[in-house]
Amino acid sequence: MLANDPMIKRFERTLLSERNVSHHTASAYVSDIEHLAVFKWGDELPVPCQWSEITDSDARNYLIRLSKEGAKASTLRRKLASSRTFFKFLQAEEVIVDNPFLLLRGPRMKKLLPEVLSVTEINNFLSRPQIDYNEGTLSEMEYLRDTAVFESLYSTGCRISELITVTWGEIDFSKGTLIVTGKGSKDRLVILGSRAVKALELLRAAQEKLDLNLSAPKAKIFITQRGAQVSARFVERRMKRYLAEAGLNVNLSPHKLRHSFATHLLDAGADLRSVQEMLGHSTLSTTQIYTHVSVERLKDEYMTSHPRA
Repeated sequence: MLANDPMIKRFERTLLSERNVSHHTASAYVSDIEHLAVFKWGDELPVPCQWSEITDSDARNYLIRLSKEGAKASTLRRKLASSRTFFKFLQAEEVIVDNPFLLLRGPRMKKLLPEVLSVTEINNFLSRPQIDYNEGTLSEMEYLRDTAVFESLYSTGCRISELITVTWGEIDFSKGTLIVTGKGSKDRLVILGSRAVKALELLRAAQEKLDLNLSAPKAKIFITQRGAQVSARFVERRMKRYLAEAGLNVNLSPHKLRHSFATHLLDAGADLRSVQEMLGHSTLSTTQIYTHVSVERLKDEYMTSHPRA
C-alpha cells in the first residue's frame, strides 16, 4: 500500500545503497512502517502520507496496542527499531523535526541459550546421506551434494544464506579455505575441515563427469537435479529428512549446525576471538552466548554425575 509513497521509496533506496541491507531486510522495514501507517490512518492510507502528523503519543500508543494484542518482545523491539530508523531518516531529509520513537525503549529480551547438537548427534546426522545412498534411496549426485552441504555448514559455521551462493572459484582446496559474503556484504575467510574438503572434491569430480561447466570457477557449488542453485528452504527440507532418520528433532534448522560449530570449538578450548572471527560476528558479546552454552553443559554433567550435586 505504501509502494507509491515518495519517502518510502527514498528510504528503501537508502537502505539498499547506503546501509547495504538485503532486499529481504529492506522489505521487512517497509512492512513494519506500513503497519504503523495503518495504525495511524487506517486501511485507506492517504498516500503520500503526512509523516509529520505522527506524534510522540501515537508512537507510545502504537507500542501499547501491539503489546495488548500479544506481540512478542522480539516483534515489539523489531517494529520499534524499524520506526526509529525510518523517522531518523525523515529527520535527515528535513521532513520532520523530532523523532517520536527516539526515547521509547522496547521490552527486555529473555536470553535463550541456542540449542545445539552433541558431537555424537552431529556424527549420526552427517552419516545419513551415505547410509541412504548405500540403501539405494538416494542417487549418487544427491548423496554427494547433501554430504558436501552439511559437512561444509558444520565445518565452517556459515549461515545457510552464505553457503548456498558460493562458487567453486571461491574455494582454495590447497589451503582448505573458503571466502563467503556475510551480513553487510562483508567477505570473510572460513576454514574447511578435511571431511568437508573431501566431500567437496568428490562432488566436484562427479559434476565434471556430467558437464565441465558445472565445475567452472563461477559455477554455483550446490545445485538441484535441474541445475538450479539450491535455496535455503531446499536445504532445510533435506535436513529434516536426515534428522528424522537419525532420530533427532526434525524442527532443528541448518542454523543449529552453526550453533553446534561454535559450541564445540569453545568446548574444546578454542579462543573466543577466533570463534568470533570465524562466525563473522561484529561484536564479541554476540559470540559470548556460546560460552554460556558450554557452562550450562558442564553444569548438566555435574548435576547428573556428582554424588553430592
